[in-house]
Amino acid sequence: MKEIVILSGKGGTGKTSITASLAWFARKEAVIADCDVDAANLHLLFKPDMGTGKDFFSGYEVVIDKAKCISCGKCEDVCAFNALEINQDGCMIDALSCEGCGYCTRVCPTGALSQKPALTGEVFESNTRVDMPLVHARMEIGAENSGRMVTQLKKQGRELAKSLGKELLLVDGTPGIGCPVIASLSGADLVVLVTEPTLSGLHDLERVYLLVKRFGISATCIINKSTLNEGITQQIKRYLKEKDIILIGEIPYHEAFVKAMVSGVTLPEYDPQLKKVLEEIYHSVRQNALFPGVRMVH
Repeated sequence: MKEIVILSGKGGTGKTSITASLAWFARKEAVIADCDVDAANLHLLFKPDMGTGKDFFSGYEVVIDKAKCISCGKCEDVCAFNALEINQDGCMIDALSCEGCGYCTRVCPTGALSQKPALTGEVFESNTRVDMPLVHARMEIGAENSGRMVTQLKKQGRELAKSLGKELLLVDGTPGIGCPVIASLSGADLVVLVTEPTLSGLHDLERVYLLVKRFGISATCIINKSTLNEGITQQIKRYLKEKDIILIGEIPYHEAFVKAMVSGVTLPEYDPQLKKVLEEIYHSVRQNALFPGVRMVH
């Protein structure tokens, strides 16, 4: 089983639409994991049945036993995040500000404060309208540690793919270069970088590739909206050639990206012309993942 991670250095490049398109072609031979947990939206296109859900806990939160609290203020004095306040109602905890460090529990003289595992969200293994397994999550409002949730999603995705005998795990990663991206790269066999011909697109492509390079993972690239700015498209191609990144496809600017999303379907389902382009790209991605020694480009 090979793991393909689709990334973009910035939001708005069309990464998720392209990931969904690749998944539509791979639906009989793949499991897909929506690891863009801070802004998950593959469920909008694939309409999962929310089959098996499990609470996900990560980090800690502080809770208070009001009966033990004497409002001494020691916890408020040591909290570096201003998450504790003593007022007429006693000790109050601002859950969104609390980082769960536990310092307050150590200075509390009566043991009124304690830590418990923090509920970060819920992880699901679902079937979809195209009969393709989807591993995805719902984060609690204000929850953190999304990198750990990505790790859990990938673990479940691998196990599910192996148990079902699927040859691919497709991972929709988070934009940028933060902790969730680092978590999504762990164990990957191939990375597909989605970029666009803008100055910010090129800059952020360079940033995310430096991260991918540190992991020693083979990198490929798709230039989306390639007709928007021919000059920058050529700059991107020169950069890819310089860094030995395989260009596996170019997708012209097309309004179908927005219209397909509004209609709740993937691009291959919505537009026959784009379907042909994306099918060739899918076969190139699959080939580069399964047979990395043989360079198949679009």
